[in-house]
Parts: sequence; structure tokens; C-alpha cells
Amino acid sequence: MAEALRQARPARGRASAGGWQWSRTAETQRALLDAAREVFTAQGFTSASITDIVERAGSSVGSLYHHFGGKSELFLALWQEYSEAQQDASGKAVAQAQRAGVTDPLALFSAGAKAYLESCWQRRDLAALFRAGDAPPGFTSLVRADGCQWIAQVDSLHGLTGRSCDRLYVTILTSLMREGAHEVATAKNRRQATRVIGAVLEYARRLMADGPWQPPAGLATVSSLATAP
Repeated sequence: MAEALRQARPARGRASAGGWQWSRTAETQRALLDAAREVFTAQGFTSASITDIVERAGSSVGSLYHHFGGKSELFLALWQEYSEAQQDASGKAVAQAQRAGVTDPLALFSAGAKAYLESCWQRRDLAALFRAGDAPPGFTSLVRADGCQWIAQVDSLHGLTGRSCDRLYVTILTSLMREGAHEVATAKNRRQATRVIGAVLEYARRLMADGPWQPPAGLATVSSLATAP
């Protein structure tokens, strides 16, 4: 379903019955997603009704079930679009910086993080919705999977290993981004959001100034202490 949404594009004219039908399918999906966004962000997932969504979309209950399978699947489709848009904004910013010759990991991370947070402000209604905790079953697992993907990207960007201290370092950066995104999404105005974005980038700079901490040689780790006789 998510792949169909990404590939769907309105067809031009009536070149063929199949092309016209595909265009109508894409338009219907888009109308349902836009209506769901308005209803979910206004009422929350639990309180939102399918009737409200289809009425706002100018569609039908049967069409919603045909294209998405139900209210839960519609919510997850919105999340998929949101997540892909966030990743796309961040990825394009990093790629643009790399094409300009930037190689410093901090500068690349800052470029991606800034674009990600700016995208959160642009889609702040959805960012707040997905953070509210009112979601269908399985949503938490989906968010966790996206978080793992983000961690893998940061690992790659900084050339980190799978050591405990490296994992902790990336987890801290990830938590900073997650909380920063929430603060941006719930900011009262653009000025406040800009201040939050600046703060997140500064905190990241401080965290990344010396890279991940590594215990000195011979220093006992927590795990070794736990297993000591």
C-alpha cells in the first residue's frame, strides 16, 4: 500500500481506461489521507470516526476499506508518508552538503538534523499526533523500527562500531532529536521553533565535540563488575 501511494501520480488525459482508473485511484487515496490528517489531528485516533473521514473526503466507507483496509491502516499510512518525508528532507540536506565538499561528521549531522527539525515544524500537526500516544496497535513497533533505521544511518555517518559506548552515544543523539522534534512541533510560533532548532543543534555540537566516550584501558565496565566474584 505504501509503495502504491509513493508511485501514484495523476494521469494526464484519458489515454487509456487503465490510466484513467489509476488516476482516480490516486486521487481517492489522496483525498482520504488528507481528510484523515484533518480528523485525526483534531480528534485523535481513538475518537475519530470513519464516517467523519469519508464525509470530509467526499468518499465512502467502502472506498476507505478498499484502499486502506480500515481506520488503523489509514493512520499507519499517514505515518509512513510522514516518516518518509522526514527522512527525505534529512537525506537530501546531507547529500547536498556532501556534494558541496563537506566531510566533517558534525557538519553533515547538523545539516541533516536541521532539515529534519524544519520538516517537523512544517508538519507539526502530524508530529504532535504521532507523539501523543493515541495510536492503533502495532504503531509503537513501527516507530521503533524507524528509530533503528535512524541509528544505523548515524552509525554509518560517523563510522561507529557496535560497542556499548558507541551505542549509548548514538542513543543519546537519537533521544535529543526525538525530544527536539516534539518541542519544535509544539512550539507556539515560528520564532520559538527556530530557537529550539538552534538549541538542538548546539547540544548536538557539544555532544559530538569529542566523539563517543571510551573507557580508559583497564577500567572495569558495568558488565564486568556485575559478573565479578
